[in-house]
Amino acid sequence: MTINNRTISILRENISKNSSDIKELKGRIKVKEKRPSIKNSKSEITVRKAIINPDFSNKTVLTDSTWHYVELFLREKKDKEALNYWYQAENFFKATQSLDMLSKPLTTYYCFLNATKALLTFHHVNYDLQHGVSGERLPGKINIQNEKISIHPKGVLSGLCNYLKETIQTPKENYTLKDILYNLEYIHRAYIMTYSNQSELYIPLDDLRFVHDKDRKEGWLEVILEPQDSNKSGLSKITGFSIDNYYNNSEFYVLRRNKTFIWDAPRNNPTLSSLNSFKRYYLNNRKNLRYIFSPNKLWYLKRSNLANGIIDKGTLPLTFAAMHRLSEMSRYDPNTLDKHLSSSSGWLISEFITKSAFQFIDMISSEITGDDFRVTGFRT
Repeated sequence: MTINNRTISILRENISKNSSDIKELKGRIKVKEKRPSIKNSKSEITVRKAIINPDFSNKTVLTDSTWHYVELFLREKKDKEALNYWYQAENFFKATQSLDMLSKPLTTYYCFLNATKALLTFHHVNYDLQHGVSGERLPGKINIQNEKISIHPKGVLSGLCNYLKETIQTPKENYTLKDILYNLEYIHRAYIMTYSNQSELYIPLDDLRFVHDKDRKEGWLEVILEPQDSNKSGLSKITGFSIDNYYNNSEFYVLRRNKTFIWDAPRNNPTLSSLNSFKRYYLNNRKNLRYIFSPNKLWYLKRSNLANGIIDKGTLPLTFAAMHRLSEMSRYDPNTLDKHLSSSSGWLISEFITKSAFQFIDMISSEITGDDFRVTGFRT
């Protein structure tokens, strides 16, 4: 077969056109550099575990236990009263490890109570010596839906809510144990497996950062959705965010918080008004960002667009309240607690009793010190 000059010319034109098309396509799909993170001097300002007064300048503390670290911290601050509460919390924590499931809630609750007192004492938050929470079993079957929990405007739990800038409605707020467990991120998988008819409340995030636009002098929260949630269905679960078209968004969605804060930081030296604007923004947005105590970074966004089941309270107060109710049963009515543990929600309750202590103490440790903690042996 003979190829004439005309055919060769056509082939060359097609090759050239294809090369041009490929180059244009690569340009379209080329991943852009990430938006710049906000910094104060050389330190990137990241989302921290502490909600109130996080220390953005410190590196993550690597330790297998926060007990000794917080002890040394309180000793350095010469806060003997808070330190005594912290010792008590640690002793109850250690005692819990050797108890059976019927007895664990009692000592776990007193661990929470004393750790909370250490936090409030150190940060000079006034509180009434009452516990600030009560419970009762409603008539009917033994079911966590019939376990009523009331949060009162006076007491240790009220002090914890005040510290976290959370209000308590008077004369008291009433919830069920079932609803409280639904709102706890660290046992949410166990909850959904137990009650599969309810919507998932927490959306996993692959990454989250505070970024800024230098020209516009404003910053915002940026989050990355996992690929399986990067679709119309996943996007419909989220309010207050939109897709950031700066990125390609072909494999996963990069979302930006619609609300912004002032960020004027020449040479990474933010102005005082920028820092104040960011602090307000951080507090307003941090409460819906939740993490699970783990060797890995596991952050989640709490949904706010469900009609039923959402409680506008943080993890610490809800964990405190739920454990108080279980401790009441452990102390006064272990037979009812045993029936709960033998019911269809028994595994969920066991997961809460087992995991809550590690989650609660990690969170309290961060609130006392302002630091982030990770177990050793993992790259941060």
